[in-house]
Amino acid sequence: MSHSKTQKAKLVRSFKNGSEYTASQIASRFGVANPTAMINFLRRDGYAIYANEVTNSLGQTYTKYRLGRPTRHMVAAGFALLGASAAGLTH
Repeated sequence: MSHSKTQKAKLVRSFKNGSEYTASQIASRFGVANPTAMINFLRRDGYAIYANEVTNSLGQTYTKYRLGRPTRHMVAAGFALLGASAAGLTH
């Protein structure tokens, strides 16, 4: 799997501007062959990408991705799992 830095940068910038996308929208707008892998890559990079299920007026359900803020619980869990040094909180 190979994602260009340009694809990633454009997607992150768009997420930071408040945009939400389905996997197919990520594929078509940013030229990402595997949107799910890109989302996982961004999450591993530390971005809090949320997946929200949306149901349209026809009753069809799909997933939209957006950038969010991690909850205190998520930060605490990461800190507990990785420790202070991994979180960059120690010298």
